[in-house]
Amino acid sequence: MSLSRSLTPLLLGLAVCRAAVYETFNQLPPGLAYDFVIVGGGTAGNVVANRLTENPGFSVLVLEAGGSNIGVVDSIVPALELGLFDPRLGYLWNYTTIPQSNAGNRALSYPRGRLLGGTSSINGMWYTRGSRDDFDRYSNVTGDPGWGWDAIQKYFRKNEKWSPPADHHNTHGQFDPAVHSTTGINSVSLPGYQWPMFSRVIETTVEMPDEFKFVLDYNAGVPLGVGWAQNTIENGARSSSAVSYLAAPFINRPNLHVLINAQVSRVLSANGSTHFNQVEFSQDKKELFIVQASKEIILSAGSVGTPHILLNSGIGNRTSLAHHGIKTIVDLPDVGQNFTDQPLISNSWFVNSTETFESYSQNSTKLAEDLRQWNETRQGPLVSTIVGGHIAWLRLDANSSIFSQHADPAAGINTPHIELQIASGIGLATPIPPEGGNFISFQTSVVSPASRGSITLNTSNPFDPPLIDPAVLADDFDAFAMRVAIKKAAKFVSAEAWKGFVIRPLDNLAQALTSDEALETYIRETASHGAHPVGSAAMSPKAAKWGVVGPDLLLKDATGIRVIDASVMPYVPSGHTQAPTYAVAERGESHLIDAIYRSNSYLIEI
Repeated sequence: MSLSRSLTPLLLGLAVCRAAVYETFNQLPPGLAYDFVIVGGGTAGNVVANRLTENPGFSVLVLEAGGSNIGVVDSIVPALELGLFDPRLGYLWNYTTIPQSNAGNRALSYPRGRLLGGTSSINGMWYTRGSRDDFDRYSNVTGDPGWGWDAIQKYFRKNEKWSPPADHHNTHGQFDPAVHSTTGINSVSLPGYQWPMFSRVIETTVEMPDEFKFVLDYNAGVPLGVGWAQNTIENGARSSSAVSYLAAPFINRPNLHVLINAQVSRVLSANGSTHFNQVEFSQDKKELFIVQASKEIILSAGSVGTPHILLNSGIGNRTSLAHHGIKTIVDLPDVGQNFTDQPLISNSWFVNSTETFESYSQNSTKLAEDLRQWNETRQGPLVSTIVGGHIAWLRLDANSSIFSQHADPAAGINTPHIELQIASGIGLATPIPPEGGNFISFQTSVVSPASRGSITLNTSNPFDPPLIDPAVLADDFDAFAMRVAIKKAAKFVSAEAWKGFVIRPLDNLAQALTSDEALETYIRETASHGAHPVGSAAMSPKAAKWGVVGPDLLLKDATGIRVIDASVMPYVPSGHTQAPTYAVAERGESHLIDAIYRSNSYLIEI
C-alpha cells in the first residue's frame, strides 16, 4: 500500500531543503567541469561522494537518474516499504527479467531503486555482512589481502553507527557490541517493536539447539544459527545512504553537487582513446548533456546499471557490441557476465493470533492510528521492517546427496547455504487468501547459489532497459538447497513453542509438503530472486585477462573509470548485499584517495 499522498501532511517536519540537490541541468553552476563525476546516487555512490568531498579541494558531481528521497513517506517509515513497489510512483526502474526457463518460464519483476539512495531507499533494510569466508574468498580471488575479512572490518566500522532500537528495550543478549561501531555514518539497530511471536523464535532455539542454535550476532564472521535482526534504521526511520551520507552537514558542502532526474547513457573516451573523461546523460531521454571529469569517473550505477552503461559505451564483448552496431573501445568480454542473485520463496502459515502485520495492513483505521503514533512518538509497529525480526542461517548436511555430484558453492565452512527470514505477517508478494486471516512467513533463500546469469543489451538505445537474466534455479544445486530450506522452515514451526499458535500452511505450501515431487513443482512455480545482484563487473587480479576491474576497482585496459558498487563482488556474499556494498564503497574510495596520493597530481588539502 502507498500512503505517500494521503499521509504526507503528517510528515512535513521531515522535509528539509537541500541546497546542493539540483533538479534541472540549467540550475547547475556554469562551467560543467568537476574533478570527479559519480554515476548513481545510490547505496555506494553517496558514500563516495561524501568521502571525496571531505577534502574541500575536490569538486564532485553526482548524477542520479531518479528523484529526491525527501518526503517519500513509504521510504521513511520502515513498515510502509511495500508502498514503494507501486510502479506508478516512479521509485523503481521497473525492470523485468527475461523468462526464467527453470522457474516456470516466468518473467519476474526486478526492482531496483530509482531515487536518491538507490536501492538503500527501497530495500528491506537488512544489515548483514556475510561470513568471514566470503571476504577471504574475495581476497584469494583478487590476490589483494585488503579484501579479506580482517582487513575489511575497518570499512564496516567506518560505515556503521550502532543505534538503540526505537522502543529502547534492553538489548542485552541480542547482539555483540564488540563487533559493532557507534562512530560511523549509517545507522543500524535491533527491532524497535516486539511482535509476540519473537519469544517463540527464541524458544525454538532452546528446544532444537542442534538444528537451530542461537547465534548472538550473525555479523561477527560466523553467522550460522538463529539471530536477532539488524536493520539500517534509526529512531524508527529508514537510514538509507541518502539520509546518512547526504545528511545536511554533507549535502551542503560547496564542492558537492547532486543532479537528480539525470539518467546517464554513456561514458565517453577522449579522442577515441581508452581514457574516459566525459559522461553523457539526459533528463528527458531526448536532449543529451555532457559533463567533464578531470580526474575520474566513478560508476556506481549498480549491478544492472553499471554493465548496461559500460556496454552502451563500447566497453564489453566485441562480438556482442558489433551485433548492436556499437563500436568497441575496450574489449572486455566479462562485462555483464557472472551476474549472480539468490533465489527466494515466501512461505506462509495461518496463525491463531491477530497480532501480526495484517493487524494494520488490512485495517485502514488501525494503520492511520499507527502512523499517527509513529509520527508523534516514533513508537509502535511501523518502526521496524515487515520482513522479519530474526534470521536463521543454515548449512546443508555435509553428507547431502547433492555433494556427490556438485562442488560446494559456499565460500567455506563458516558460510551458510540457506537463509530463513522469520516474519510476523504474510510473505512478500503472497496474496492473502479469500478467507483472510493472520500469518507468519519464512522467506527461504539460497544465499550461496551456484547459478550465474547475465546483463546484456536488448537494443543500441542506451535508454532502453537491458536484458536481465538472474538465472533463477538454473543450477540443480540451488533447487536442492531450496528444498532443504523449505523443509527446515516446516521443521522450525513444528516445535512445541508454536503449538496453539501456528494453525496450518497456506494451501499451496501444504500441498508442496506432501512429497518431494510436489515440493519441486512448488519451487519452480513460485521461486523468485532476492534482489541481491552482484558480479556483473567483477574484480580479478590486476594482470588477469578475465574480470572487469582490478582489485583497486579501476576498469581494466582503460584509464579514467573506477567501478564502485555491488557489481564488483565476484561472488554474492552469503547474506543481504547492503552492508557489503557499503564496505566496498568505503574501501573503493580509500583506493581512489591512495592513488591520488601516489600520483602527486595535485595537492591534497588536510
